[in-house]
Amino acid sequence: MTAPVASQAAPARQMWPLYAAGFTTAFGAHGIAANLGGHSGDAVTSLMVLGGLLALYDGAEVLLKPVFGTLADRIGARPVLLGGLVAFAAASAVYAIADSTGWLWAARLGQGAAASAFSPSASALVARLNPAAKHGRAFGSYGFYKSIGYTLGPLLGGVLVWAGGFRLLFVVLAVLGAAVAAWAALAVPALPPLPKTRQTVLDLARRLADPAFLGPTGALAAATAALSVGVGFLPVSGRAAGLGTVATGAAVSVLAACAALVQPRVGRALDDGRLTTRTGITAGLLTAAAGFACAMFPGLVGVLTGAALIGIGTGLITPLGFAALAASTPTERLGQTMGAAELGRELGDAGGPLLIAAVATLTTLTHGYAALAVLLAVAAAAGLVHRRSGRT
Repeated sequence: MTAPVASQAAPARQMWPLYAAGFTTAFGAHGIAANLGGHSGDAVTSLMVLGGLLALYDGAEVLLKPVFGTLADRIGARPVLLGGLVAFAAASAVYAIADSTGWLWAARLGQGAAASAFSPSASALVARLNPAAKHGRAFGSYGFYKSIGYTLGPLLGGVLVWAGGFRLLFVVLAVLGAAVAAWAALAVPALPPLPKTRQTVLDLARRLADPAFLGPTGALAAATAALSVGVGFLPVSGRAAGLGTVATGAAVSVLAACAALVQPRVGRALDDGRLTTRTGITAGLLTAAAGFACAMFPGLVGVLTGAALIGIGTGLITPLGFAALAASTPTERLGQTMGAAELGRELGDAGGPLLIAAVATLTTLTHGYAALAVLLAVAAAAGLVHRRSGRT
C-alpha cells in the first residue's frame, strides 16, 4: 500500500521545534562530554571512569535508536518525540537535584536513552512533513542546527560549568528539554501512524541489506567518523606542532562552522536539481579524504585546511544521505529506517576514533590520518563503480 506524502513544505512554525530537538541532542551530548574530563574531578576519578561515562550516552543510542524508530512507525513519531524530550528533561533534572556520582551515571544513561527516542522521531517527522522535492532543504536546515549544537556544546557547556558547576549545566539541559517538548506539543502536528503491510524479520533484513539503504547509511557513518576524528584529533596535531589552545580551538570551530554552513546550501542544490545525492555524497567523501591528507602536514595551515575540508565534506554528505534514505523508504517505515541509519552513524562515531587510535598507537597519528583518508577515498570509488555498473 502506498502511503500519502506531504503535498507542500511544512510551515516554519512546525519545523522549528524539530530543528530545536536536533540542537538539543547535539548540545547535550557534546556539552557534557567535552567538560567531563576537566571539570568533574570528584566524579571522574580515572580515565576508565571517564570512558565509561562517555560510552553510556552513545551505548544507549546504539541499542535503542532502532527500537524507538520502529515504535515511532507503530504509534506515531510525535508521541515518541515528545516522550523522549520529556524523558531527557527528567534525566537531566535527576543530577541537577541529586548532585552525586551515582546519579551522574544514571543521568547520562537516561539522557542517551531519551535522545534515542526523540532524535530518529525528529528525522522521520522532517521527512513526513515535507514532500520529496523539499527534503534537501528540510534535512539541510535540520543538519545546520544540529551542527550548531555540536559547535556550541563544548563552549557554552564550559561556560556554564565554570559559572555554576555541572549542576548548572544539567539544569539548563533540563529546562531546554522541557521547553522544546512544550514547543513541539504546541506546534508539531499529530501525524497518525500509516497503515502498512506485515513485515517479517526476513523482510526487514532484505530492506536493510538493500544498496538503497546501505549506501547512504555507510556514507553517513563515514561522515560521522570523519567529524569525530577531526574534532578529537586535530587539536592533538596542533599541540604537537607547538600551537596554542586558541589555534587548536579555532580548528575545531572552523570544522564545525563549515559543516553547519554547507548543509542548507547543499539541500537547496539538491531540491533545485543542481546536485544529485550520489554525486554529492561522492564529492563529500573525496573532500573529507583530502582534508585528512592536508592534516598530515604539520603546522597551522595543515590543521586549518584539513579542518575546513573535513567540515565541508561532512556537510555535503549529511543532508544528502538522509534525503536519499527518505526517498527510498516507504513513508510508513520512516521511523525504522531513520533509527537504523542513526545506529550506523553512532557506529561511525565510535569506530573512526578507534581506528585512528589503533593505527596511531602502532605507528603515528599521521599514518592514522592516512588510513582514514584511504578508506574514505575507497568508499567514494566504490560508489562510482556501483553507479557505473547500475547503468550497464
